Parts: sequence; C-alpha cells; structure tokens
Amino acid sequence: MTTTLPEPARAVLDAPEQITVATIEPDGRPQLSPVWAKRDGDDILFSTVRGRRKTDNLERDPRVSVVVWPKDDPYSYLEVRGTATVTDDPGGSLIQELSRKYTGGPYTADAPDTPRVVVRITPDKVHWRG
Repeated sequence: MTTTLPEPARAVLDAPEQITVATIEPDGRPQLSPVWAKRDGDDILFSTVRGRRKTDNLERDPRVSVVVWPKDDPYSYLEVRGTATVTDDPGGSLIQELSRKYTGGPYTADAPDTPRVVVRITPDKVHWRG
C-alpha cells in the first residue's frame, strides 16, 4: 500500500535538500548514504552507481528509509519508509537532472560510461514534522 506525501513534504523534496538513505546490510546493520533526490508523484528517485553498497543492499532487500532535514527549518523533518526498485539508467539522465537541481551544472564526477541506476522509493509510511 502506498502513502501520499503531504504538501509541505513535497515542497521539501522539490527543493535541493540533502537526503539520507538507509539500507540494510547483509548482517542486518543499517547503512546510510547522503544522496541527491527528486520527487516523482509520491515516489522519491535518486541516482547511484551499480555495485555500490546501497545498490547491492537494495537489490538484496528493497526495504529502505529516507530522512530529510530542511536546511532553512531545523525544527522540521521528513521520514519516509518504503520499498525500492532499481533500474538501469544507461545514459545517466537522472544524475544529470539532479546535478542541475543541486549545483546548477552538469555532473562530471564519474566517467561517462559509469553504470548508473535509478532507485525509485515507493513510500508505505510517511512522517512529516513541520
């Protein structure tokens, strides 16, 4: 069952806020990664590289949590728990879109042929404190 994001949470996800993603290691420990992300309806999308720990964790166990603290409002936060799906992004279009959102320019940190993926998080629990 998916959950709808409240409007203030949508606005936070539409802004260039840093998001922390929590995945589950094979031994059950949490693994945390800061990512750039965007919203697609009520889903959250981020780009990463195939073979990274978070990608491997999500392909093994798609349960995921994210948290966002708006930099201009330290008393608010968004927590989303959900299920992730990982799909190939051979052209790296999402990382380019995210780089423009967060930096205003193209993404150049990886070689053009780096195997990128899109992670789509479909929420099943949302907590907004604002």
